Amino acid sequence: MGIRFFTRAAFVALTLGLSACATAAAPDVPPIDQPPPITQAFPPGSLYVAMGSSFASGPGVTRAAESSPQRCGRSNDNYAHQLSRMRQLLLVDVTCGGATTRYLLGPWEELPAQLDAVSADTRLVTITIGGNDLGYMSGLFRASCAQPPCPAIAAPSEQAYADLAARMDQVVATIRERAPQARIVFVDYPQVLAPRGVCAATPMTEADANVAREIARRLIVITAEAAARNGVDLLQASALSEGRDACAADAWMNGSTNPTPLDGVAYHLRLAGMTAIAEALDAMLPR
Repeated sequence: MGIRFFTRAAFVALTLGLSACATAAAPDVPPIDQPPPITQAFPPGSLYVAMGSSFASGPGVTRAAESSPQRCGRSNDNYAHQLSRMRQLLLVDVTCGGATTRYLLGPWEELPAQLDAVSADTRLVTITIGGNDLGYMSGLFRASCAQPPCPAIAAPSEQAYADLAARMDQVVATIRERAPQARIVFVDYPQVLAPRGVCAATPMTEADANVAREIARRLIVITAEAAARNGVDLLQASALSEGRDACAADAWMNGSTNPTPLDGVAYHLRLAGMTAIAEALDAMLPR
């Protein structure tokens, strides 16, 4: 499958690709003015800050990155590390499993706010965030418990969705205040579940799978709207990973029953998925 990557110019067509992981059609999104093209180059040594949750940190993918807190699960081969090697960028990786937007904006126990890594010299910031704000991953884990009946996945409230969107705006505003020259790229979540039904790798009820798919759909839309609203870039990993979900024959995503030490942890990306995102980012950024 050819690599596909998405920037702001592709946002207007975004919802056409969302139905693959949806149980209902995505809401209409008003057209936006196309911003001028960004020609900013990233010479070797440019400062790159990677922020986000476990879908950015890559727990269990190959080996842990040096100096990674154990609970963050930062992989030496997550998409940020791979991209930094491709482009010879100076990477500051503050991604962490379990992170929410609140922990980008403020401290999390012993960890400083992820935004504290951004300085005036920062030239590139990537962000994958939002799933933990909505209970997406924790819901999948609970719904796939070893001894059914398992706890049902709870649908987030409308306030939870609205709060996530507001905090995404706040994250972008803070980056721009601290690093006016930084290019900001939201990387949304890749597809975890098949577009419909369940399989041996996703042992949950059809009802729970449908709730999870709706959370994923709403998260895709919220991320895209935040990118468009704030005039930043979007890499649509959700579209890039079509046909590579946990039930696929050539999956980029682990299911509940098939993770191995080499492939990472349940319901998270394998190495192939991280590599595909890194290559798409590399193709997206100017030379």
